Amino acid sequence: MAFENGIIDLRSDTVTQPTAEMRAAMAAAPVGDDVYGEDPTVIALEQRAAEMVGKEAALFVASGTMGNLIAVLTHCGRGDEAVMGTYGHTFLHEVGGISALGGVFPHLIPNQADGTLSIEDIQAAFREEDIHHPPSRLLILENTQNQCGGIPLPVDYMKSAGTIAHSLHMDLHLDGARVFNAAKALNVAARDICEPVDSVMFCLSKGLCAPVGSMLCGSRDFIARARKIRKQLGGGMRQAGVIAAAGIVALEKMVDRLTEDHRRAKKLEEGLAGIKGLEVVKGGAQTNMVFLRVKPEAGKDCAAIKDHLRQSGILVGMSGVDEFRFVTHYWINDADVEKTVETIAAFV
Repeated sequence: MAFENGIIDLRSDTVTQPTAEMRAAMAAAPVGDDVYGEDPTVIALEQRAAEMVGKEAALFVASGTMGNLIAVLTHCGRGDEAVMGTYGHTFLHEVGGISALGGVFPHLIPNQADGTLSIEDIQAAFREEDIHHPPSRLLILENTQNQCGGIPLPVDYMKSAGTIAHSLHMDLHLDGARVFNAAKALNVAARDICEPVDSVMFCLSKGLCAPVGSMLCGSRDFIARARKIRKQLGGGMRQAGVIAAAGIVALEKMVDRLTEDHRRAKKLEEGLAGIKGLEVVKGGAQTNMVFLRVKPEAGKDCAAIKDHLRQSGILVGMSGVDEFRFVTHYWINDADVEKTVETIAAFV
């Protein structure tokens, strides 16, 4: 499998395109008005999504960023505080939406090297009732933790974080954009990872290959409130079954094959690790991501390497001034991995 244009695109798993089976399902999907709750394909997708992560209900949203925003606005009111990691996606890459649109204050604590937030730091971040303090309402975790290396957070840690959050009367939201990657890497069910959380968002449009959409899951009451906020944000889609159909195929056909992406990321890591002047960082390939640092002795800077790869038909992403991020996905095969390693080795 490769893109029709022959490009090897390792920038992200967001570049995935729908499979032929998804396109056929989209064309054949029965539809209705989803704002009225009448789209049978959306209803089927929401029921399946909720079941897979062990929650009562789910809501189909346009993107992971929208899903996280809706979750925070459902859990928190204006002036409330959400505790999250310094490397969390909600803090780094969601345009400050929780503050700009919800008046929610982010309280940052450091991500550990393994992607977790220490239980001690969570405890210390909680603010006791005081006239000077914003109320601490929500803890946000990310699994897999993207910026720390695509690291899966273990089930035992998720349970510990849930226990401490709930003991402090905070809700726990999981940015589970790639939670099925985490589940496959840990050899557990996604519902086991999600059991301690009050809400979870996961993406259909990354490793699961659907063209658009994410799912927000939680209790029936939570989702009923979230549905109204989705409408408030302009996210009420009408005959959305056309795109929801691809999401159903994603959940039925694309979850189990994520291990192939992980295997290819490991193969990519092993190849890159043997190139002088380059260093695999952030724990190596634990799921579908490889982070690569370019040392000064390489004799080439990141910009030169990136440009050479682009001219060779290979696209990669930058995660720092001297660091690349490679992401494997459905449209990357073994030959693509080999060509990438060979091209970098020859140039460096």
